[in-house]
Amino acid sequence: MRLYIASEEDILGGLVTDVYFTRTREILRAKNIKKKVRMEFHVVKLPRNYEWAVFAGLEEALYLLRDRPVTVYAMPEGTLFKPGEPLMIIEGYYDDFAVYETPLLGILRHYSSVATKAARLKRLAMNKTLLFFGLRAVHPAIAPMMDRAAYIGGVDAVSGVASWKYLGLKPQGTMPHALILVFGDQVKAWKAFDEVVEPSVPRIMLVDTLYDERVEALMAAELLGDRLHGVRLDTPSSRRGNMRLIVEEVRWTLDIHGYKNVKIVVSGGVDEREIIELRDIVDAFGVGTSIAMPLSVDISADIVEVFENGAWKPLTKRGKLPGAKQVYRRRPGLNDVITLLDRPGEVPEGYTPLLRKYIDNGKLVEELPDINTIRNYVLEQLREVPEPRVE
Repeated sequence: MRLYIASEEDILGGLVTDVYFTRTREILRAKNIKKKVRMEFHVVKLPRNYEWAVFAGLEEALYLLRDRPVTVYAMPEGTLFKPGEPLMIIEGYYDDFAVYETPLLGILRHYSSVATKAARLKRLAMNKTLLFFGLRAVHPAIAPMMDRAAYIGGVDAVSGVASWKYLGLKPQGTMPHALILVFGDQVKAWKAFDEVVEPSVPRIMLVDTLYDERVEALMAAELLGDRLHGVRLDTPSSRRGNMRLIVEEVRWTLDIHGYKNVKIVVSGGVDEREIIELRDIVDAFGVGTSIAMPLSVDISADIVEVFENGAWKPLTKRGKLPGAKQVYRRRPGLNDVITLLDRPGEVPEGYTPLLRKYIDNGKLVEELPDINTIRNYVLEQLREVPEPRVE
């Protein structure tokens, strides 16, 4: 028995790839073909009702390409983008980086899909707290990556304990139903939590395990008094009926008994529609599966230029636009102009280029921001775009 996970050594060594790329490299080298190309990473079409996505995973992509004989241009990590825009360009001899197309796409697609879903939910919630509890939906080997992608996308906190070690993010969370069931009594479980867990952790009690939510919420408030920060409703779908009416009932009951300061957290099956329906009466949302298993942001990679006779020649497969490209943007919003990378022509005043050179012949030439800087960049952009369309 073992954990079926690839090591960092295998990924960096090019083992984690598709066999047709290793065969391509073998053929090119056997025939002594050294062709310098520019490969562009972009999205042709976003999922239904997606008008933008978040470019994420750049740091890991650069880590994979660092010290290799390539030059890399890219949008800054956390940039909101639209279909058809270049996200990253690799310049170099194709046989030197062919085997890395698979892991690069895996990194950028997965990161951007998770970060985009988190950003959509955060744009809908905005001033309400958004917590990511989705690690149980994915393989544990990628837990830090999932927390990083969700945090970049805008969630306010993550629950993963390992993310303190890997990301410097202090994990947040309340308690599972298992704690209450092991005690066999919700009051005893809440009391034990209050006695054992360090005082700096907010006292947010789970109030839907054995009795009605309204009853348990009031029980928790009477037990902890001013120490109670909030109550969490994780009501199963078989008992929900109308979740808004349940929340209103809990809020009313707490208020009339003098507990207006107690916050309400809703978790369990939360997605875009639930946030819209509850955001005016709920203080925080715990979101898991909808972020951890999002619709795919299908980033693809295509050669768009080859270097021949001392010049770059636009060339790509049919269905794609030839030529390496640059994006110029005027903020606020996503007011973009796409040009050729080397021939921008006349760009309107007030527009600045998005793609920067991050690696020059294997050497990192651009300082990478920390995770909080990237998240703040995403939040700035979210304030400049309309709410996502939700059906």
